[in-house]
Amino acid sequence: MGNPMFWKEITVNSSAPAPAKASDFIRDIINEDLQAERHQKVITRFPPEPNGFLHIGHAKSICLNFGLAYEYREKLPESGSRCHLRFDDTDPVKEDTLFEDGIQEDVRWLGFEWDGLYHASDYFEKMYEYAEYLISAGKAYVCSLSDAETKEYRGTVTSAGKNSPYRERTVEESLDLFRRMRAGEFKDGEHVLRAKIDMANANMKMRDPMLYRIRHTSHHMTGDKWCIYPMYDYAHPISDAIEGITHSICTLEFENNRELYDWVIDNLIDYAKFPSRPHQYEFARLNLNYTVMSKRRLLELVEGKHVSGWDDPRLPTIAGMRRRGYTPESIRAFCASVGVAKANSTVDMAQLEFCIRDDLNQKAPRVLAVLKPIKIVIENYPDDKVEELEASYWPHDVPKEGTRLVPFSKEIYIEQDDFMLEPPKDYFRLAPGKEVRLRYAYCITCKEVIQDAQGNVQEVRCTYDPETLGANPVGRKVKGTIHWVSARHAQDAEVRLYDRLLSLEAPPAGKDSEFLNAINPEALQTLTGCKLERSLAEAKPGERFQFERQGYFVADVKDSKPGMPVFNRIVTLKDSWARSQKK
Repeated sequence: MGNPMFWKEITVNSSAPAPAKASDFIRDIINEDLQAERHQKVITRFPPEPNGFLHIGHAKSICLNFGLAYEYREKLPESGSRCHLRFDDTDPVKEDTLFEDGIQEDVRWLGFEWDGLYHASDYFEKMYEYAEYLISAGKAYVCSLSDAETKEYRGTVTSAGKNSPYRERTVEESLDLFRRMRAGEFKDGEHVLRAKIDMANANMKMRDPMLYRIRHTSHHMTGDKWCIYPMYDYAHPISDAIEGITHSICTLEFENNRELYDWVIDNLIDYAKFPSRPHQYEFARLNLNYTVMSKRRLLELVEGKHVSGWDDPRLPTIAGMRRRGYTPESIRAFCASVGVAKANSTVDMAQLEFCIRDDLNQKAPRVLAVLKPIKIVIENYPDDKVEELEASYWPHDVPKEGTRLVPFSKEIYIEQDDFMLEPPKDYFRLAPGKEVRLRYAYCITCKEVIQDAQGNVQEVRCTYDPETLGANPVGRKVKGTIHWVSARHAQDAEVRLYDRLLSLEAPPAGKDSEFLNAINPEALQTLTGCKLERSLAEAKPGERFQFERQGYFVADVKDSKPGMPVFNRIVTLKDSWARSQKK
């Protein structure tokens, strides 16, 4: 499964705000249920299968399910409204406690705390009892068709299926076989338990669906106690009903499963005496362009080593977004901005990036960093002089205070892109004979350019005007202001520029692996020899900054160390991707 890596220093915000409280169809349903007194409280659940790591799509479901519980707890303080975290762990072949740990970490990092931690496996004994009841009631039978035969008998969307020859087994025979299945007498695939519904049903899910299969595999929670395991569509509604869930909220791909969900509950409720009769409601899943959110495709990226692991900042996994430097507040704001709808659609990555910028604008102090340096020698500045210039961490429109001292000396670095030998007319940065202002410092004028034999610029020699510190030059216009760092005091660093995973808006149709051809080759650019201002030498892993004129960056939580910083770009200052796609 790869080697997942997580940021362990998590700040839990158990008072996370609910999603925007604007009306949507889910809230309308809940309000109507409460008004009609069908329910006196709201109990939701977030029920991931522990067979992978969560992504941004799951974040929307987390925000909705936990957010509803928080919201109605606030509206009805005495009601006991709550949200459970439940692992639907019905397939031991794919599941692991490693995934459970990661999921709990993700939920807490997003700012939520569950009101009870449950597993579908907690109810395996009850599920087995209910299965025996269904057999006794003539509503389930043990089938011995092979997988190929089962598929053949199932029919198609345009043609009815046909009954299994084992459908008319007696209750006694099916009960005997089912008990022997549990006792481990049969091999995997030799028998299954199926519901007896209707092989001509227009909904393929209702054509005598499988309820139990044999799996001689140890379970990460129950060990070797069981060798038969319930199917998800059988276990899920029972788990909801046992826990008293009032509103079972899931994404649209489960719409066809709702009829089976209801069948299971309706055929067990009189016998089982469930504390509530939950109903399933579907909402549109979150699809994001320029990435993939299929578990299968994410697994292929990790196992094929196309990325460094489940927390690779290029991935839409919550672990990856956390390591990239996204904030939980920005993800919650994004999910709220997307809203709750009935029809699937694809959200533009730019909408997520807007929420990230909007949040970081108020949180990330401004600092100076030169990512692709070119040396500037200020000829008329004293050789040994160093000035400590005051620089603000915040712009005027952010109501925060704080400054630091940045050293200024004879030799500085500026960005390669801030110098041009033969600039166009509207170029307002440094060029031969041109003057620019250095942020927080002086105005300098280019006097000479030193090049190597191939014509590459090695050094730029300038002069400075000592009368221009902290004031606009008198009597002349200087349109360009650029950032810089003192060469003598610069902190060397590695900077990783992350961008969108795919170069195409949507993964190519066709075979699953074809999407690998659409991986954006510039999704990760690693820059070494970057020059940062002195204050960043002691940046702690996880600290976020705005590199002025560059973007928002975070000290990598895995690789960055004091004195040897590694920074990840969280997001650019503007939607540079949209501009680049128009070229």
